[in-house]
Amino acid sequence: MQVSKKDVNRKIERKIFRSLFQVLSDMRKPREIEKFLTDILSETERTVLAKRLGIAYYLNKNKSYEAIRQDLKVSSATIANVQKWMEEGGEGLGLALKAIEADEWAGEMADKIGEQFKRVFNK
Repeated sequence: MQVSKKDVNRKIERKIFRSLFQVLSDMRKPREIEKFLTDILSETERTVLAKRLGIAYYLNKNKSYEAIRQDLKVSSATIANVQKWMEEGGEGLGLALKAIEADEWAGEMADKIGEQFKRVFNK
């Protein structure tokens, strides 16, 4: 992945980033975001983003470097970089991890409620 060495006008740069963030914010369904990211990012770029989020998730769950390296096929240096970002603020990663946790919790609760309905209505 390489970025042009030529500087973009600051005003234009702010505008295109604002547009990118707005587009992502406006998309409500995972399938919409998947289509957008598939169109705009290479497979490698998507994999890099997904693995970084996966590393943050594993670190948040107190998984060892070795477990992360084995499961996600990443280097210790990459894990250390993500850990550093999380320790130095990582506000965006924190928001993403909270969203993942909320989704997991909702799924667990839906399963529990479903089990209770089965018990009640299968009698």
